[in-house]
Amino acid sequence: MGVFLLNVGFFASFLALAAWYYTQNRAPWGDWFRNTLLASLGIYLVGWFSADAAFAFKIPALFRDLLILGVAGVVFRILLKRPVLFFLSTGVIFTALVLFYKNQGRFIQSKNFIQEVPMEERSRVSLLTLDPAGELLVELPEGRGIETLEALADQYDLRFERAFFPNSGDITELDDYYVVNVPDHSLAQLEAIKTALNASGLIDWVEENETISIAPIEATRTSPAPNKYGINDPGVEQQWGFEAMKVDQLYNYLATAKLNPQKKALVAILDTGVDANHEDIKANYRSIKKSHDNDPKSHGTHCAGIAAAVSNNGVGVASLSQDNNFIQVTSIKVLNASGMGTQQSILKGIIEAADNGASVISMSLGGFSNQSKQTAYEKAVRYAADKGAIVIAAAGNANRNAKDYSPANVKGVIAVSAIDRELNRAVFSNYVNALSMGVAAPGVNIYSTVPGQEKYDTFSGTSMATPAVAGLVGMMKSLRPELTAQQVYQILQSTGAETRNTVETGKLIQPAEAMKKVGAR
Repeated sequence: MGVFLLNVGFFASFLALAAWYYTQNRAPWGDWFRNTLLASLGIYLVGWFSADAAFAFKIPALFRDLLILGVAGVVFRILLKRPVLFFLSTGVIFTALVLFYKNQGRFIQSKNFIQEVPMEERSRVSLLTLDPAGELLVELPEGRGIETLEALADQYDLRFERAFFPNSGDITELDDYYVVNVPDHSLAQLEAIKTALNASGLIDWVEENETISIAPIEATRTSPAPNKYGINDPGVEQQWGFEAMKVDQLYNYLATAKLNPQKKALVAILDTGVDANHEDIKANYRSIKKSHDNDPKSHGTHCAGIAAAVSNNGVGVASLSQDNNFIQVTSIKVLNASGMGTQQSILKGIIEAADNGASVISMSLGGFSNQSKQTAYEKAVRYAADKGAIVIAAAGNANRNAKDYSPANVKGVIAVSAIDRELNRAVFSNYVNALSMGVAAPGVNIYSTVPGQEKYDTFSGTSMATPAVAGLVGMMKSLRPELTAQQVYQILQSTGAETRNTVETGKLIQPAEAMKKVGAR
């Protein structure tokens, strides 16, 4: 609301200023426009004070806006005796200002994400968005205490807090990470702070604590298809992805092969939470913390249904596990009710999932990253792998190269692109050809569970493709818990099907062939 009032007040002030100059000697219009100018400036100041941004960025913006109005006043005074030029200049300047603020925004900056950009566009500018509660992540050398950074903390008024608490600290360096809060008055010196930390010789690594978001994509329910899967879930007629993945062949194989899972693999959905009491999830759900068992956004519940909906129970949708003997699903909230999170919250979620015995960690989230090296992410993925978990992440929804999107671009992660019903790369899907482990799954108009006892809806996104892969990997891990991410990727790659553009999407997962390869050993 603050940014809205700021813009209304500024542009109204500009127009009122022009009108006042032109009518100042013409009563009563001069008095009327002068009062309008004062009222507009008042609205502007209310917006300026209430805008959710650091003063280090708001003060320069204030001077900039007042300078523009001052220069405009000089121009109006000079052209006052030439009405044609006066009105022409007013129109040109006003148009230029509108275009300038539309393209540049007011406070896109490292402290808060202020410019009102559509959700699907946020990943394009997320390299400028950091967690306002802790902008940096710092790794200290083993055995060194945070007190060694006291001088730097005093110089910039920094605050340090332990970032991560892994159960198995002996196998990771994640317990040496601290989150650094940079106060508003020091934000303009953020790069200098990073330089000082690196030059101090007292740390191993510093990186930005970037924000993460989910991006909803418009979707429509698809036309029903015949149920040829031998199960009684009514929503399966809406699950067109089953045809693309040849799930009928998977179900036939599972029915005849008499496979004996070594355990039920736990698939952890790192998202906005999951409705643990949903009719089509609860029988396959395992709670690890009550606070994770609800979903104010719907996103996490939708993903959970794709990965592990209860099949053949006469309600809702189905998952790849026909008899529900292969996987369980759980939830870890890493995003808030608005679908926003931070690098720290994602890393905490990976650690929590690994410490609670997850076999697969599914992350339908991400964003553009300006970090060329994902050190903290890599350590978290390695920690998960050492604890027996495989990490799956969405490629992203910006129709760009996924190599610039985290956590899809992190070493050790299997990234998932989305295909549509015609097996084309979805128009929004990032492409994975520059990643070492990229695969594809259905991600357009996907019908699945949403919060509420009998509720279902259709979403699109690489978010929807990711849990399809996670569910399959969970089934593979239930048969062979020792499988690594690289081994799983090689199986998915060797058994996958071609898409319309396999180079960009990776192979489309084929669950029956993948399970045959795993079950044959």
